[in-house]
Amino acid sequence: QLQAFGGGFAQPGGSLRLSCAVSGFTLDRPAVGWFRQAPGKEREGVSCLSTLNDITHYADSVKGRFTISRDRSKNTVYLQMNNLRPEDTAVYYCGANLGHSSSYALCNGDPSDWGQGTLVTVSS
Repeated sequence: QLQAFGGGFAQPGGSLRLSCAVSGFTLDRPAVGWFRQAPGKEREGVSCLSTLNDITHYADSVKGRFTISRDRSKNTVYLQMNNLRPEDTAVYYCGANLGHSSSYALCNGDPSDWGQGTLVTVSS
């Protein structure tokens, strides 16, 4: 089970940190990541992490601005979002694939497990 927290409102250039609390599995093998879906747009894999080898994958639109990380002791995955832009406005979801450890595959495929979404709004 995955539960996402931390969405809210930010001005352009601002920062937010999303958290995804994980239960039922540990963050030492599967791929985990963050996805988003804006109104009228397809879901996008934003940032994914292999908890087996720490390899990360980022969408081009967020490279250099977003950072994914995980805290094994808290079984939590984070997404630090800096220099936010209005086009980052979306519902953000955390997801995981318990069947493999590839961050690239997760961001470009379908997670086996999903959390509920949290809304991020970036506006002046």
